[in-house]
Amino acid sequence: MATRVRTRFGQVPPAERPSPAVPARFARVPDGCRRRAPATRLRAWFGRLPVVTRLVLAVAVTMSLVLTGAAGLVYWRVQTALDQQLHDDLAAYQQSLDDAVRTGTSPPPGPSGSLYQVLDTGGRVRASGYAGSHRALLTPAEVRSAARGHTVRRDVGSLLPITPDTLRLQAERVTAAGGTRVVVVAVRRGHRDEALRELLAQLALASGLTLIAASYVGYRTARAALRPVERYRLGAATLADGAQNLRLDVPADRDDEITRLGHTLNRMLDRLEASAVRERRFVADASHELRTPLSLLRAEVDVALHRPRTADELTETLRSVDAEVQRLIDLSNALLDLEELGGTDHVTRTRVGLADLVGTAVAPHLRTAARSGRALTVEAADTTVDVDARWVVPAIGNLVGNALRHGDGTVRLTATADDGLLRLRVTDEGHGFPPAFLPRAFDRFARAEASRTGEGSGLGLAFVHAVATAHGGTAHAENSAGGATVTVDLPC
Repeated sequence: MATRVRTRFGQVPPAERPSPAVPARFARVPDGCRRRAPATRLRAWFGRLPVVTRLVLAVAVTMSLVLTGAAGLVYWRVQTALDQQLHDDLAAYQQSLDDAVRTGTSPPPGPSGSLYQVLDTGGRVRASGYAGSHRALLTPAEVRSAARGHTVRRDVGSLLPITPDTLRLQAERVTAAGGTRVVVVAVRRGHRDEALRELLAQLALASGLTLIAASYVGYRTARAALRPVERYRLGAATLADGAQNLRLDVPADRDDEITRLGHTLNRMLDRLEASAVRERRFVADASHELRTPLSLLRAEVDVALHRPRTADELTETLRSVDAEVQRLIDLSNALLDLEELGGTDHVTRTRVGLADLVGTAVAPHLRTAARSGRALTVEAADTTVDVDARWVVPAIGNLVGNALRHGDGTVRLTATADDGLLRLRVTDEGHGFPPAFLPRAFDRFARAEASRTGEGSGLGLAFVHAVATAHGGTAHAENSAGGATVTVDLPC
């Protein structure tokens, strides 16, 4: 059983006393949270304001700080100059009055609006050039401080609010024949205070007008700068509503941030429209290409089911179905490869030997060339290149396969690497590409009319072009004197 320990006075130690329950509303909040909360709310409120309002507020706050600083500097300079003048007048009058007290002569005349008093160390007025001569200008504490040899300076009255009979006084101790005296000199600050009040009024008026003008100019400038952005927004909203062939009206005689934004949006719209066109064409071509093997499959199955077939006939039907299924698989794989290339920002480059790269790509086609009685020659430089072999190998294979399938005569493959550029060129000795086919040779499902009924899906050259683009290179097809030529340039 636990034992409670008490102090000698019978009290439970503080650490063991139960803490009283504190209502949630009185719970202590960390100081950092209390300090950060208003700033966070202010930033959130400021971020919800429109852009023009935020710009105007920023201009107004900045101009307020600048104008306040400039007004403060001007006021300080003028006040310093006026105070220095008062100080010089007081010093000169103090010196002449001190001399008069020491020699016992009559006090000399002081500057305009000046007055004096001569006090003993007890604070009694011994001589005065002040209408209220019966009342000392210094407090007892100031009299004692001056009597100890300190110089006392003080202003009587305030600048704002306006008070009558404002003075600036100075007191010093003077030793004369009659004993120690405290000589007080003062000058009226009326003209100085009036000048400062007038300066404050003028600075406030000028600052207020300048702030209003700057805010108005900032508002008009912000509206003018953002007006094209609003116009672009309306155009984009029109496009979102289904408008076609929309382009933003961008001035051609300007080159600023807004016009560059407009040109960028127009280029984006061009790419979106081209992408939509390619998508529609891709869907149409893919539907056509997929329909053909599926129709053949359906026909083969219908014929096989129409009447009893022999084992040889069923085997032949299955071989035909297998060929069409393989065609569908090849078509699907080609579409997936194109999609992967189009969605990859950067290919994975590695250093590989060019001769080995070309040899790996050509090896599967050597038997095909031998069966058709055609020659396949390869010339590859003995060097290394920095490419993604996973994509370049099938691209070279597609070029060689197309030349063997659609061309005639000898197929030549040359691979060179000079000045960081890998050039792959495949030529044959056939009839070449139809002239009308050349502009769209690298489009998906693009095939010459003569090859529509032959093998292939029309994706081979499209795959080659996608590989070249992914590497930052180009692909080009042309007809040479001896047949067709396809050239691929890849940075390596």
